Amino acid sequence: MRRQWKKIMALVLTAAVGASITGCGGSGEGGATQAAAPETTAAGTAAETGADSPQGSKDTAQETQEPQGTDAAQEPVTIRFSWWGGDSRHEATEKLVAAFMEKYPYITVETEYGAWTGWEEKQSLGILSGECADVMQIGTNWVTDYSRGGTSYYDLYQLADIIDLTQFPEDKMKLNEVDGKLMAVPNSLTGRLFYWNKSTFDQVGCPVPTDEESLLAAGAAFKAYDEEYYPLALGEYDRIIFMVYYLESKYGKDWVTDGKMNYTEEEITEGFAFINKLEDEHVIPSIATISGDMADSLDKNSKWIDGKYAGIMEWDSAVVKVRDAMEQSVNKPNQEFVIGEFIKFGEYQGGFTKISMNMAVKASTQHPKEAAMLVNFLMNDPEGVEINSTERGIPCSAAAVAYLNEKNIGDAMTKEANAKVLAYSQFTQDPKFDDNDLKANPDGLYYKLFGRLSSRDITPEQAAADLIKGVTQVLEDQ
Repeated sequence: MRRQWKKIMALVLTAAVGASITGCGGSGEGGATQAAAPETTAAGTAAETGADSPQGSKDTAQETQEPQGTDAAQEPVTIRFSWWGGDSRHEATEKLVAAFMEKYPYITVETEYGAWTGWEEKQSLGILSGECADVMQIGTNWVTDYSRGGTSYYDLYQLADIIDLTQFPEDKMKLNEVDGKLMAVPNSLTGRLFYWNKSTFDQVGCPVPTDEESLLAAGAAFKAYDEEYYPLALGEYDRIIFMVYYLESKYGKDWVTDGKMNYTEEEITEGFAFINKLEDEHVIPSIATISGDMADSLDKNSKWIDGKYAGIMEWDSAVVKVRDAMEQSVNKPNQEFVIGEFIKFGEYQGGFTKISMNMAVKASTQHPKEAAMLVNFLMNDPEGVEINSTERGIPCSAAAVAYLNEKNIGDAMTKEANAKVLAYSQFTQDPKFDDNDLKANPDGLYYKLFGRLSSRDITPEQAAADLIKGVTQVLEDQ
């Protein structure tokens, strides 16, 4: 049994002593780890008749009634919907929920959302205790980490006559299966690439980096210009992704293969040493410097907003938030944001793709039909697709992509970034890469190792040995 499971279940048992279950199918989101009330609650008022009822693709789908229109006999239903994201995603999703409630006025959707930092930790207890929202936006690793052998989430194959599963790639849905049950529907595929503040590079007088030589040269140029300026900024989680990208570019192999580490201790030591070199050569600021900026994330960091940090390595689905943060700078208006090329570190095309996020329904929901209706509205329904647009990346749903293309809807840069990632990145992220024991901030292994490496409390050799030990334990500890 996994260590994370043991820790969370201990909290579940402790919280259960004094907890009382309230509301529709559970108590407040996150149980003991999230006592606060939902951030926003809204209700629709307009009436609508009829509904879509897509046909499912699995023989195992149970018989489910079609969504009904306004009817005096229709019982009111309340469901909860939770997600994380930036302001633009929150605004779009609230608008989507309002449209859904207008279409189905007997359904009230209570919304719960926040920024990514700390979100998984807050939600995991609620999922394992059954007190989470009815409909959840979940991370890739949540499918296995918190499914309890396929019992935490509703088997969406059983709702295939409401959610049109034929629109999604079968191989991607297979990744979300546990014990033959579909735990979640994939929302989009994503990967990381480089975003640059071209105005700052022009100001400093050097080109945007495209290879190792130009990246190191940028560090020297920025230091000569102003020691508070850096061509690239990477937090702890960013650094593990960047380091894997660097190693994949040099050695041309997946980080993990068949549940085992695919890199030697010497190779990983080289990766950690390169991160140290980037700090030494003024390419990236130290972890202490970034922590001292007092920002939850780099897109909210004033040094990114005002051009002192001129580069970020981020998800393709994050274009809008990092671009808007920079372009809306009060202190330095009219900065030019560009999507860069992938930096060449070797003969291979480094970088991995993964399912960006999923939509799941909790197994204990009292209203599986209505929850499925909301999922289908977001992912397949033209009205929902138009509102959601590219706020969660380029959709996996073929129907959604066709509609966005037909109507020329969606952020052009998000489409550009996603196309670049899918065309370039050769590798696939292992689901355990984002395991909470590794990724959690600040107690995950990635955060501990890169923090200690940056402060020079450990050597690259020690960091490599500890990383291999920790990742191997996560891979073996089911």
